[in-house]
Amino acid sequence: MLKLFRYLKPYRVAVGLVLVLILLQSLSDLYLPTLMADIVDHGVVTGDTPYIWRIGGFMLLVAALGAACSVGASYWSSRAASGFARDLRSRVFAHVEQFSLQEFDKIGTASLITRTTNDINQLYQVLGIMMRVIVMAPMMCIGGIVMAVSKDAVLSLVLIGIVPLLALFIFLVFRKGGPLFKAMQTKLDRLSLVLREQLTGVRVIRSFNRIPHEQERFAQANGDLTDTAIQVNRIMASMMPVMMLVLNFAGIAIIWYGGIRIDNGHMQVGDLIAFIQYAWQIMFSLVFASMMFVMIPRASASAVRIQEVLTMKPDIRDGESSRPRTATRPSVEFRGVSFRYPGAEMPALTDISFETHPGEVTAIIGGTGSGKSTLINLIPRFYDVEEGQVLIGGSDVRTMTQESLRLQIGLVPQKATLFTGTVAENIRYGNEEASEEELRRAAEIAQASDFIGKMPEGYNAPISQGGANVSGGQKQRLAIARALVRRPAIYLFDDSFSALDLKTDAKLRAALLPETADACVLIVAQRVSTVMEADRILVLHEGRLVGSGTHRELLESSPVYREIAASQLTEEEIA
Repeated sequence: MLKLFRYLKPYRVAVGLVLVLILLQSLSDLYLPTLMADIVDHGVVTGDTPYIWRIGGFMLLVAALGAACSVGASYWSSRAASGFARDLRSRVFAHVEQFSLQEFDKIGTASLITRTTNDINQLYQVLGIMMRVIVMAPMMCIGGIVMAVSKDAVLSLVLIGIVPLLALFIFLVFRKGGPLFKAMQTKLDRLSLVLREQLTGVRVIRSFNRIPHEQERFAQANGDLTDTAIQVNRIMASMMPVMMLVLNFAGIAIIWYGGIRIDNGHMQVGDLIAFIQYAWQIMFSLVFASMMFVMIPRASASAVRIQEVLTMKPDIRDGESSRPRTATRPSVEFRGVSFRYPGAEMPALTDISFETHPGEVTAIIGGTGSGKSTLINLIPRFYDVEEGQVLIGGSDVRTMTQESLRLQIGLVPQKATLFTGTVAENIRYGNEEASEEELRRAAEIAQASDFIGKMPEGYNAPISQGGANVSGGQKQRLAIARALVRRPAIYLFDDSFSALDLKTDAKLRAALLPETADACVLIVAQRVSTVMEADRILVLHEGRLVGSGTHRELLESSPVYREIAASQLTEEEIA
């Protein structure tokens, strides 16, 4: 947890102010019982009313100063803690943005969300309290003991005997509760994962009538978290009653023994009153410390999880080359590329070699699991090759910065993803500087202008989360328009026409030809009708390239392609 506190550097002035103000507040609180003792011993006992008014007024001034310091400390500690949490969230988010898909797969999306929100919130709460308690608790405890000893050294033996017992009890509770707080955060991850799957997959759950099953999964995850929380709360709930019991017994012992000391003339009534107040200050400083010990285990577990994210090094690093986009359109080449997903026994791709040039359309077809999408994902470096090279314009993609590489690519993913906002904002996601004319042209080529025009607000029509208010085919066409408005040198269409009817598919491909005439186009498709007109068709089977050529060439030379074509086309179409 201490490693994360280095992000407090921008707020060191605020932290310093908090520590100074808490120190002044503690001194004020420690001085008040002495003033009270003076009023009792030299004012009340002797009947000196002016002395009572004078010291009483001074007490009010000291108390007001302490209150002002307390308010100031609360203000600056809140500012520092809030700023720290904001900066840490931004740092975690920025670091996660550099992760390859491999790191996302390793940690999990649900866990990353929990770490960025709940875990950082735990640190925020602890830090806000810690900045105050870290000074006040030791100051009040040590200062209270010193002041109590100054009033009566013999009577202070009661405190000296009790304080170590309370400290030992707090340590035992801390040692028992720490592992449970860590387990709670892990189980919270599991609950977030189940909840996220249920909310995003609600259509599938309802269509297959799996609501009872999902309720059982949620109940199990929720129950595990609840059981651990109850176990933690049982341990922590014992702390306050035990401490209050000890405090009350200590108070009884002080009053009883203090009365004997007064009878024997060894101390005055005012000193006993002050001593009792110091005893309570000492005890409550330990209570405040115990509150920190309750919160620190959970915050420590959260800090470890956050630190794990921040220290995780992305497998994919930027190269040194930062080639800007130029008028020259680069080629795409695979040289002996092999790739295996982390932990997989079998490679997803084996010894893939091909080259496509500007102005060519290269289609990739194959059965499910043949490695089509994997091949496409290697070009923008979502993953890095295990063997071989992927070259853009003759340069290995690993030698280029990710930004310069992806500036040259317009990707339409297999699962079209839209963001909350308007239709225009979603298309401009590909190019923020696109003009209104470029926006409309991209939509027309993508065959999206018709349904956009039917929306009441047109291009300003809202898109809900995940594009839930548009159909699958409409989402795909908006995703294609988003790639087109970018005007990249390389187009990657990853099964991007699957939700389109044959008529729209044909019109879209015809409109794409002149728009992409000087670019490299790679199309992953399941339908033979989508790839028939491609300049080159690559046939994948179990991660290997088993055929390359035109539609006619492959019908004669590739049994795999012929089998796929026979399953989709009539004999007349094949002939």
